[in-house]
Amino acid sequence: MTEQTKNQRFKEMVLPHLHAAYNLARWLTRNDQDAEDVTQEATLRAFKFFDSFRGEQGRAWLLGIVRNTCYTKFQKNRGQELNTPFDDESHSLESQNPDMPHGNPESILSRHEDFKQLNGALERLPVEFREAVVLKDLEDLSYKEIADVTAVPLGTVMSRLARGRKLLRVYLAQTEQGNGDGM
Repeated sequence: MTEQTKNQRFKEMVLPHLHAAYNLARWLTRNDQDAEDVTQEATLRAFKFFDSFRGEQGRAWLLGIVRNTCYTKFQKNRGQELNTPFDDESHSLESQNPDMPHGNPESILSRHEDFKQLNGALERLPVEFREAVVLKDLEDLSYKEIADVTAVPLGTVMSRLARGRKLLRVYLAQTEQGNGDGM
């Protein structure tokens, strides 16, 4: 493969998925700066090893590299599980969707509170469940693609997703019960 062909194929197969790569890195690291670093490093690794890519699913391949880069970075540099504090300001509803249509203050507050509750519940999930939920429900990957990204059997993906969603419902119900008394 010529260098020009490689560059063009990389642009077509991998670069359109940078947003998904950043999104996964952000949910795993829970930190915008680290997510940017991981995404950049993963993209460089993807380009370096693109000659070995034989598939047609650039998105799943890139997300697998992002995941591996993320785990490697944190095991090497911090020696801790991916458990950094969640930043409410940078993950606020406004930062996620700056073009959000305006509404009355009650509906805006309600959407903002719902988003904060969901983010808080996702943050509480163990990392294995969080990544399964993010990859399926936010990034819309198939079970097979998630299995490829996470390098676990398909049954494990389904189990993690089911358990993650169940925990998410429990956490959201706990949050709702806690807020029901004050409103």
